[in-house]
Amino acid sequence: MLNIASMVMRILKINVILLILIAGLSVRASALTITASENIFSRHKISPADTANLNRLLKEAWSQILKSKDVTLLRAYIDTAELICVEKSIEFPSTLHLVRAEYFLRTNDFRSASQEATIAIKLSKSNHEMDVLAKTMSFMGKYSQRSFFYMESISYFENSIEIAEKNKLKNLIPLNYYRLTGVYERLGNLDEVRNSLNKLILAARKEQDTLFLMLGYEGLGKTYLEEGRDYKMADSIVRKCLEIALIKKDTAVASLAHAHLGWNNYLDKKYDAAIKNYNRSLDYSLPAKLISYSANSLGNLGTIYRDLGETEKSIAYYRKSIEQGEKVNDTYNLYWVHADMSEMYLRKRDTSNAYKSYVLYKKYYDQFQKNISSQGLTDAKIRYDVDSHNKEVELLSLRLYNQRLIIYGAAGLLLLSVAVLILLLSRAKINAKRRISEMNRKISEVTQANLRQQMNPHFIFNTLNSIQYYMYQHDKLATNNYLTKFSSLMRKVLENSQHTSVPLSDELDALNLYLELEMIRFKDKFEYKINLDEEIDTLLYKVPTMLIQPYVENSICHGLMPGENKGFLKVDLKLENEYISCTIEDNGIGREAALDRKNKSGNNHNSLGTQIVSSRLDLVNALYGTSLKTIYTDLKNENGEPAGTRVEIQIPILS
Repeated sequence: MLNIASMVMRILKINVILLILIAGLSVRASALTITASENIFSRHKISPADTANLNRLLKEAWSQILKSKDVTLLRAYIDTAELICVEKSIEFPSTLHLVRAEYFLRTNDFRSASQEATIAIKLSKSNHEMDVLAKTMSFMGKYSQRSFFYMESISYFENSIEIAEKNKLKNLIPLNYYRLTGVYERLGNLDEVRNSLNKLILAARKEQDTLFLMLGYEGLGKTYLEEGRDYKMADSIVRKCLEIALIKKDTAVASLAHAHLGWNNYLDKKYDAAIKNYNRSLDYSLPAKLISYSANSLGNLGTIYRDLGETEKSIAYYRKSIEQGEKVNDTYNLYWVHADMSEMYLRKRDTSNAYKSYVLYKKYYDQFQKNISSQGLTDAKIRYDVDSHNKEVELLSLRLYNQRLIIYGAAGLLLLSVAVLILLLSRAKINAKRRISEMNRKISEVTQANLRQQMNPHFIFNTLNSIQYYMYQHDKLATNNYLTKFSSLMRKVLENSQHTSVPLSDELDALNLYLELEMIRFKDKFEYKINLDEEIDTLLYKVPTMLIQPYVENSICHGLMPGENKGFLKVDLKLENEYISCTIEDNGIGREAALDRKNKSGNNHNSLGTQIVSSRLDLVNALYGTSLKTIYTDLKNENGEPAGTRVEIQIPILS
C-alpha cells in the first residue's frame, strides 16, 4: 500500500510541474498575442492604405463571384490578396477564406472548400462580422446542395436569411430564397417551391431588386404551367416577368417569358395567341443566338401547325428547329421534335417518314438519357468524396475529443488525489478502461463505414463493365434497358450506402436488380431463385448493407460462367436463434476448378468485395461480441466430381 501511495505522489508531482509549465506558456503566449495586436501596425509597418487595398481586392473578388463563372480572374484576386497578407504579416481575414471557399467549390475541390468555409464561419463569429457570416452560411447551403445534403442545405439558407433580416443586410435575402427554390425543386416539393418564390418576390420588392423580382415571377409562373396547371394564374404572373424583362432589356428572360406564354396558350388550344408568342420569343432568341430557346420555339410552332393540319408549315418549322438544335447538339429538343414529327407522319399515314423520324427520336433520346446517366455518375462521385471527407473529419474529431478527455482526466486526477489517493487511483483505472472501450467501439464503427464506402465503387465498376459491353455491341435497345435498370440499382445502392444497416427488404431489392442485370449481360446463361423463410420480417429485421451481393457476384463470375451447361443459382434465407443464415448455392465448376483456371491464366486478382465483407463481419463480431462466420462447402455429385459450391453467411440482425 505504501509503495502504491508513493508512486501516486511521484505522478502527482510530475503532473503539477507539467501543469505549471503549460500555464506559464499559455500566459506567455497570451501576453505575446496582446503585444502583437497592440503593435501590429508599428512593428510590421502596416498602414491603413494596406488594409484598404486588401479590402478593395476582396470586394472586387466577391463582385467577380456574383457576376461571372470564370475562375481565372478570381484566382488572380485571391493570389494578390494573399501576397499582401504574407508581405505585411496580416492574418487572412474571414472574407478571404470565404472567397477561397468559393474558388475551391468552382474547381470541384470540395474538401478545401469545406475547410475554408469552416474557418470563415469561425472568424466571422469571433469578429462579429455578420455580413460575412450570412454570406458564408449561404455558401454552405450551396455547398450542401452540390453534395446532395438537402436538409443541411435548407438549414444553412434559412440561417443566412435569419442573420440578414436581423442585421438588415441587403442583397442576401432574395438570393437565399432563389437558392432555396432550387433545393425544393430537387426534392420535388412543389408547395415549398411556390412558397420560396413568393417570399423571393416579396423580398425583391422590398429591396427593389428587379433582377430577382423578374426571376421570381418567371419561376412562379412556370410552376403553374406544370403540375396543377392554372391558365389565368400562369398568364398573369409570366406577364409581370415579361414587363420587367422588357424594361431591363433582358433578351434571354424576355424570350423565355414569351415561350412560357406560348406554351400556356397552346395547352389551352389558343393557337393564334400561341403562334404570336412563340414568334415574339424568336425575335429575341435568334438575334441573341440563344440557340436552345430558338430551337424550342421553332419546334413548338411546328407542333402547333401540325395540330392545325398545315403539314407543309409544320415540316418547315420542324426542320428549322432541328437545324438550330444540331448546332449545339441539343439532344432534349432534338428528341422531342423528332417524336412529334413521327406522330405527324403517322397521322398522314406516311409510314416511311414516320419510321425515319422515330429512329432519329430514339437516337437523340438515348443520347439524352446517356447524358443524364453520366451526370448521375459524376454526382455519385461527388457525394462519395464529400462523404469520405466527412468520415475523416469525424475520425479526427474523435481523436481530438479523446485527447481532451486525457488532459481533463489528468487535471481531475491532480485535484482529487490530494483528498483520496488510493480511491482516485482505483476509479481512474476504471474510467480509463471505459473510455478506451468506448473509443475502440467508435473507431470500429467509423472503420466499418469506410469499408462500406470502399465496396460501393468496386460494385459500380463491375456493373459499368456490363454497360460498356453492350455499347461495343451497338445494341441500343439492350443498352437502354440495361441503363434503366442500372440507374434504379444505383439509386438503391446510394440510398443504402448512407446507412450502417438497412431493412432486409432493401438489401433484397438491390440484390434482385443486380441479378436481373447479370442475366441480361450473360444472355440468360443462368437462372436464379431467392427463397425467404416465412418467419423473417424483411421490414423489421435490419442487416449490414451490401453483404450478400459480393458472394453472389463471386458465384456467377467464377462458378457459373466458366461452365458449359446452363447455370442455376439459389439463395436461401432462414432465421436462426441470433442471426439470419444466408446460403448461396450454385451448380458451377467448383472452387478447385476455379482456382486451377486462375493459376493457368496467371491472374493473381483476389475478390475485393468478399474481402471487404469478411472484414466487416470481423468488425461486427468485435462490436457486438458475436462469433458469426462464413462457411464454404464444395459440392460433389454421385461420382465424386465437383458439382458446385455452397456458401453460408451468418448475417447479424441489427437494431
